[in-house]
Amino acid sequence: MKATSLLALGLTGALLSAPLQAVTEYEKNGDLRTQITQWINKALNGDAEAQRELAQRYYDGEGVEQDYAKAFELYSEAAAQGDAEAQFSVAYMYDMGEGVELDDLKAIEYYTLAAEQGKAAAQFNLALMYDEGEGVPVDDLAAIEWYLRAAEQGHADAQYNLALMYDEGEGVPVNDSKAAEYYLMAAQQGHADAQYNLALLYDLGEGVPLDDREAIRWYTAAAEQGDAAAQYNLAIMYDEGEGVPVDDRRAIGWYRKAAEQGHKDAQYNLALMYDEGEGTKVDDAEAINWYTFAAEQGHAKAQYNLALMYDEGEGTPEDNQAAIRWYSAAAEQGERNAQYNLAIMYDEGEGTPEDNAQAIRWYTAAASQGEASAMFNLAIMYMNGEGIRTNNAMAYMLFALSAGQGLEGAREARDVMADELSASQLKTARRAAAEWTVGEALPSL
Repeated sequence: MKATSLLALGLTGALLSAPLQAVTEYEKNGDLRTQITQWINKALNGDAEAQRELAQRYYDGEGVEQDYAKAFELYSEAAAQGDAEAQFSVAYMYDMGEGVELDDLKAIEYYTLAAEQGKAAAQFNLALMYDEGEGVPVDDLAAIEWYLRAAEQGHADAQYNLALMYDEGEGVPVNDSKAAEYYLMAAQQGHADAQYNLALLYDLGEGVPLDDREAIRWYTAAAEQGDAAAQYNLAIMYDEGEGVPVDDRRAIGWYRKAAEQGHKDAQYNLALMYDEGEGTKVDDAEAINWYTFAAEQGHAKAQYNLALMYDEGEGTPEDNQAAIRWYSAAAEQGERNAQYNLAIMYDEGEGTPEDNAQAIRWYTAAASQGEASAMFNLAIMYMNGEGIRTNNAMAYMLFALSAGQGLEGAREARDVMADELSASQLKTARRAAAEWTVGEALPSL
């Protein structure tokens, strides 16, 4: 069975906006060294633009030796004259600890000065500091205010983070429609995370009408930018025929792209395609390869399927010890089929010495999840006193539960065991079987 659940993106703030390299007309057409000389002369005379331009060259190491301290000094002189670009750069250097000791409070001070002059990057970075509680207590309302100002100027990261606030209900009530609105703004500017989250909303019908085609459109946009989660979900759509005809080859292609980035669900589904020959010929070696990648990342179903291949010698020499290793890994995560198969191996001594205690442990775990064969085998152990005290009432109850699931031979075993019980015991065991629900611990009788 394929894993068809959608993988939600980890919702985190975008990176800080950074100072941008300024490209003047003179640089395009003239000699940079000559221009730097002119900037030095103007800067010495207090020209803010020249101070800022010269600072940028020291910051980038362009035409001069890179010197963050000198850049900071010149940015500060320009900032003191109200130059918004310089104020932003001073704030950024305080924020990052470049050329000056890191100081969040000073960063906030200068971001605020630039933000109030309409500098979108400053508005965004200031919002981030309120959002993440850097230099100030977390303040979602202030974060939203500054994200909004930057977003209205077309700042894609601000649009995305504002969408996140509405998506997660941070500082505002959850509003999927507003989230979709701002995701769309950022997505249209090529923001991959926004494209992915917008696709997810269309996929789930949250804040927008459910629309598989729109989901595919935006998953594709993000996937083509290398977003692994988008690649995986796009593969699911082709695999399951959601919004498009089933296309196993395209599904494989996108699973592979995500799998190569370490996406464990994609690795698992790619392994399944090779295991079952969907969109490609059966290739046990490739299946084992991708199951292994996913299994090593803790994917329970991959661990189980990998164990099966070692257990049955598919694509690899039979290896009971490797099978036990991977059955155990999956069993510990609650994979009931792995629990049952692991119990069998301990029960029969395959790849390990016989161990009734371990067999009972894993039969019990699988039985509590409704595995009929585990119930039956556990009943036998109670009936025969194998590794546990003989308990005919427990045996009866377990035979009855497995019979209720239609397991062949269970009804006959139940009826034989009934003859071994007193009327009172039989009544108690029948009641326990009738009242037990899958997922509950097995009752003790």
